[in-house]
Amino acid sequence: MSNQRPPTIDPVAAGHWQRVAPATSPWLHEEVGRRMEDRLQWIRLDPKTWADWEPVRGGLEAHALVERRYPQAHTYVYEPHPQRAALARQQLARPWWRRWSAAPVQHGAVPDGAAQMLWANMALHMAADPESLLAAWHRALAAEGFLMFSCLGPDTLQELRGIYAALGWPPPAHEFTDMHDWGDMLAHAGFADPVMDMERITITWENPQRLLQELRGLGANLHPRRFGGLRGRAWRERLERELASALRDADGRLALTFEIIYGHAVKPRPRFKVAGESAVSLDDMRAMLRPGAGKSP
Repeated sequence: MSNQRPPTIDPVAAGHWQRVAPATSPWLHEEVGRRMEDRLQWIRLDPKTWADWEPVRGGLEAHALVERRYPQAHTYVYEPHPQRAALARQQLARPWWRRWSAAPVQHGAVPDGAAQMLWANMALHMAADPESLLAAWHRALAAEGFLMFSCLGPDTLQELRGIYAALGWPPPAHEFTDMHDWGDMLAHAGFADPVMDMERITITWENPQRLLQELRGLGANLHPRRFGGLRGRAWRERLERELASALRDADGRLALTFEIIYGHAVKPRPRFKVAGESAVSLDDMRAMLRPGAGKSP
């Protein structure tokens, strides 16, 4: 992908955010997860194994919805950071009377080719190297398994970007990738049949203080040209005045737009060109010969 296209992310800032992100599931993430889970009704494949990629930030309530839809499926939970991994173990632990009757939950890295579905809610737009993340998801999926993901799109915070631009300030957030570019990256990562769609959600607040508090919980500004240091009280007070003036809707509340992108793609079975002599790994040979080859979710 060209470096001129989003995401415009400072990798050092992205790494720092991944380490310090609150161990909570923001309301917006839970709502997006609920809407994405509803889309599973259109998927024909009933996965026997599925993986939730960073469910603490992605939404623990959304995780429960998926688990309820696939009650007999073996679940992998991937949380790479210790604090959130501990919380995931605590929050997703089953009561003792269900431990022997319910399908198992495995915490830690997802073995290559283990998951028939990989669920990744609201993670991709914070990745400094999204192609590497897509490649990791591709490795975790079994052949003919499918990916379900969501992320923020480029119209997110358009009103806030307008305020910052009018004041001559650096961008308030990094740029978010368009769904068509995500489709290209999915194909480049080896996925097939990508299906992308989007919607816009408007969230309102009663005052600038609550708005800024919730934005801090949703993420951080990872733009390379963001403000280089801390701002003082006078700057914060001016920002609050600008928000209160520019974001009022018809009901007198402060409104911001969030563009939500939903993506679905399949990991196809390996295909090889016919040649005089070909080398095929044992795992790929097993995938090609497995019963049901050629079907898709």
